[in-house]
Amino acid sequence: MIRSALLLSLWVTLVSTMVVAVVGTAAGYLISRRRFPGRGLLEACLNLPLVLPPTVTGYYLIVLLGRRGLLGETILNWTGVAVPFTWIACVAAASLMAFPLMLRSALVAFESIDPRQSLAAASLGHGRLSTFFRVLVPMARKGLLAGVVLSFARALGEFGATLMLAGNIPGRTQTLPLAIYEAALSGEDGQALLMAGLLTLVSVVVMILAGRLDRKSA
Repeated sequence: MIRSALLLSLWVTLVSTMVVAVVGTAAGYLISRRRFPGRGLLEACLNLPLVLPPTVTGYYLIVLLGRRGLLGETILNWTGVAVPFTWIACVAAASLMAFPLMLRSALVAFESIDPRQSLAAASLGHGRLSTFFRVLVPMARKGLLAGVVLSFARALGEFGATLMLAGNIPGRTQTLPLAIYEAALSGEDGQALLMAGLLTLVSVVVMILAGRLDRKSA
């Protein structure tokens, strides 16, 4: 049980971290460079997973991605794939819960860059994409890396939203946090303690790494 849960957790965490890194970086850049009515409301909505109970976030995912959900039914009709109770559901839940951490890190990183850097790059012949990838991303890299590390840790420890959308199916959707939950309920204290210790160790290492990146980016 431990091995399969650990491997699934690592796979889900890696995939969701890549998704969050790309989407969160793009969203952070666009929001940091634009001033528009409703920006505060948009940021509040994007950061809701930080403050909502994970079960509420999971319920919204069911409404969105369930077999009869707003997007889930369309995905099922087009691809024949039902998102709930699959590893894809685990990725969706982990990505949504980790996204605000990446977004906030990206926002801070890009807002700390002097806007004149973009003007200087444009005067040297760089287009928007070239300026973004060759100038802004390298300058914001430490803040972005800190966001990636924190997102990885959050995705690895995701529980509530995953349980709502993906269930707790051993060998299929049972990630390490869900395996700890099941072991604790069934009285397998030794396995629960071992898995909890493993997650704690990884989280401590990640937080130390994130702290170092944050200090270097300051």
